[in-house]
Amino acid sequence: MKFISANLIEINKELSDLDEFCLDFVKILRKYSKYVIISGYVSILLGRSRASEDIDILIPKIDIGKFKLLLQELRENEFYCLNAEYDEAIYEYLVEKTAVRFAREDTVVPNIELKFAKNRIDALTLSKPLAVKLNKEELIISHLEMQIAFKEEVLKSPKDMEDARHIRNIAKGHLDESLIETYKRMLHEL
Repeated sequence: MKFISANLIEINKELSDLDEFCLDFVKILRKYSKYVIISGYVSILLGRSRASEDIDILIPKIDIGKFKLLLQELRENEFYCLNAEYDEAIYEYLVEKTAVRFAREDTVVPNIELKFAKNRIDALTLSKPLAVKLNKEELIISHLEMQIAFKEEVLKSPKDMEDARHIRNIAKGHLDESLIETYKRMLHEL
């Protein structure tokens, strides 16, 4: 792993099935919306060895027309929604601030947990992405300071604290500690 700049990390590794699954989904998603990958998969992508059954992805609210096109292409590529079958129902879940899950046909895991941005923290997360060049592909993740702050201030489970510790260790010298504290205050206020 190499930190190229404040906005780019380069990783060369053998791709796992989870990496391939994520890349396949994101290749479609990015045609219709900007996105940012958040939570546990970020730690896994950055080298933490732990299991995960889902990949959390945050997108801005998009209109239903564009969303239907996204769903159509996902279906054409053998993805389905676990929450609902009909486009309008899936969209309504997202509008009501409920995440929806997508998996490959005939499977349940791994899955993508997709959610619309719902507050100013989500908007901030989308506005400050970090690109990861993964071999010849690209993924967009939440910047590391927000990842750490959210895991340490909001989630706080042992798994999340280990994720935060891992990110701190691999990104030592590349983190803005005062920004982490600012995000923690913002999260606490929210």
